[in-house]
Amino acid sequence: MNQCIGGGHMALGSTVRDLRRSNRARAFRSIVLAGETTRAEIAASCGLSTATITNVVTDLIADGLVEEVGSVPSNGGRPIARLSPRPQGAYLIGADVGENGVLVELFDLSLSTVDRVFTELPTNVASPADVGRSLTDAVETILGRRPDIRDRVMGMGLGVPGLVERTDGRTTIYAQNLGWAPTDVNDLVTIPDLPVQADNGAKTLTMAEQWFGAARGVDDCVVVLVGRGIGAGIISDSRLLRGRASSAGEFGHTKISVGGPVCSCGGRGCIEAHAGGGSLVARWREVAAASGDHLDDLGDEEALARLLEAAADGAEAAAAIVDEAVDRLGIGLANLVNLTNPEKIILGGWAGMPLQTARGPQLTEAIRRHSLARPGEQFTLEPAAMGGDAVALGAALLSLEQLIEGNTPLPKVPT
Repeated sequence: MNQCIGGGHMALGSTVRDLRRSNRARAFRSIVLAGETTRAEIAASCGLSTATITNVVTDLIADGLVEEVGSVPSNGGRPIARLSPRPQGAYLIGADVGENGVLVELFDLSLSTVDRVFTELPTNVASPADVGRSLTDAVETILGRRPDIRDRVMGMGLGVPGLVERTDGRTTIYAQNLGWAPTDVNDLVTIPDLPVQADNGAKTLTMAEQWFGAARGVDDCVVVLVGRGIGAGIISDSRLLRGRASSAGEFGHTKISVGGPVCSCGGRGCIEAHAGGGSLVARWREVAAASGDHLDDLGDEEALARLLEAAADGAEAAAAIVDEAVDRLGIGLANLVNLTNPEKIILGGWAGMPLQTARGPQLTEAIRRHSLARPGEQFTLEPAAMGGDAVALGAALLSLEQLIEGNTPLPKVPT
């Protein structure tokens, strides 16, 4: 696998300084992705000379970002040093502004979780000010516990619902499904000396899966996040598709029916309204209430688990809800298959992963049935690999990208 994903190409007129910066970024990225590697392996994966890599690694070690972590025998010469990111060399904050609350996590440079704070806050009724207070309070709590690392916290990334546009140096969240007015990220959360970036949560999930999970090493795939709503990240030729202003991938609001059920966005017939976790749970609550079994005391995830369990046990009403959702989701994913010709479809989210577990073969069959025959033969359906913290991890990668590319000042070298 090429460990230098996301690296750019140098223009013909680039200066020596630009070339050194590019080489450093490619090598640093390779080390982070590998976790543990050697100078020769970095040179091979990045297509650079061993001498160039040796110089770059020397600088990264001096900057406190990389360290030697032992050695392996060579074929007759000196032992070969193993390299890895220096965990305490830099820290990153990632936040998942999710459907049931705000999760903020602190990661070290090895991308291990150092601390986390979860604040219960249903975002479908929360205002931007509510979310901003929760984010600020969580960050201040985490930094208050670790004042010794404050000068090595490089930035904060947010995985948020809705469209996230980056234009003219500004990042704006358009979450019409939450009823928010357009919100500048810097108005949502401002913490002194902490750069903040944001992206759609499905895209940050996709980044986490591309760097470390089921999409790693896959040139063309679709990562679909099925929670209360539905979103997607599309990887084409190893790059995350963003579109003109970074809002590509709003798969949940593509239409699969005319005059269909009302969606949270205000439209009708969206795939999200047919097959999102919120839609499934709402229909199951109605059916259960009609039979005297009220589920109001259950959260959406537990209610979905009850639905899938009842369907597996042969309850006709439950099976009908699940069968219809699988078919409708299959139609939507078949459209993505025809449009993007993916090698993999990766299903994540609190609704997507249980649905994959319970009805994976049925969903695969529905996608193939609704897609063109040839691209329908060329994909596999797989569960996401990175678990429940993946959106926050992917958000932290937004800040890590800035450090790797040299767009942020270097952290103080730890003692």
